[in-house]
Amino acid sequence: MERAVVRAWVQEYELAWRSPGTARLRGLFAEDIEYLPSPWAEPVRGSAALARFWEDRRAGPNEPFTLTFEIVAVEGDTAVARIAVEYPADDPSRWRDLWILRFGADGRCTRFEEWPFAPHRPDGH
Repeated sequence: MERAVVRAWVQEYELAWRSPGTARLRGLFAEDIEYLPSPWAEPVRGSAALARFWEDRRAGPNEPFTLTFEIVAVEGDTAVARIAVEYPADDPSRWRDLWILRFGADGRCTRFEEWPFAPHRPDGH
């Protein structure tokens, strides 16, 4: 896995979040995806469950936000990205995340693990 490929994947993830529906998820995630929205959460398993989870979690494709990121590490089929997201409509709501991504041979993510942090809970508790 190359950094440029991971960078393009994160950009496509953002585009999918900003797009109506969940059709773009098929290009991002494997059918048997294991998606952890936090290290303590039960994983969302499979693409159909992820599509439902995705729609339940977002306000909609027109939700205003900014996303910036940095690819921290890439080794073999695994990458780590540092993500910053701000939702100005939420007072504002700011998040800093680490994403641990594992990719299959076809370039789709097979395991997504998110470590989210918000300013009101800087220690993650």
